[in-house]
Amino acid sequence: MTELQIVTLPDEVLRQKARPVTKFDNELQTLIDNMIETMRAANGVGLAAPQIGQSLQLAVIETLPKEDDQGEDIPNSRELFVIANPRVVWESREVIDGIEGCLSIPGYVGEVERAYSIRVRAQDRRGKPLKLRLKGWTARIFQHEIDHLNGVLYIDKLTDRENFWTDEEYYNMRQAEMEAEEAEEVDGVAETAAPEPNE
Repeated sequence: MTELQIVTLPDEVLRQKARPVTKFDNELQTLIDNMIETMRAANGVGLAAPQIGQSLQLAVIETLPKEDDQGEDIPNSRELFVIANPRVVWESREVIDGIEGCLSIPGYVGEVERAYSIRVRAQDRRGKPLKLRLKGWTARIFQHEIDHLNGVLYIDKLTDRENFWTDEEYYNMRQAEMEAEEAEEVDGVAETAAPEPNE
């Protein structure tokens, strides 16, 4: 397998509606394997064909690992999807805000509202029909990658123009929030543990 170069803004291919996949031949299988390799090498959870300069309705997605009762990652619990010609056929009214980044917009993250659950129809890597019901973080990844195939980037869907940060800004913001939460917990314990006044 070969690691491919990921294109970044302002490359025009990222803004084009990708063309349908019509041939599920050996050439496509090689491209899919290379996309999986590229996604993993970049520590990504999804990669769409336009991100490697190929205007095709094709994406690879790998879910986050499942966790055990202690919150530890379960080995080999990530699920790999290959989707061709996908479309969202239903989405929930329930929406949820979440932080997203993109391998084609390195160094930044932003807050995006997405449907909590969706249904997707697509084809697998061999062209066979796929029907998927997805929710939570996995549904978010699918929506992000399907947007890529239509020339849409997460920065087009920010909850607010201000909710866009560099990685460093977001890290510092989260650290400050965590420290504030810890301070509140300590204050709460101190108040609970304070001795009753003598009467």
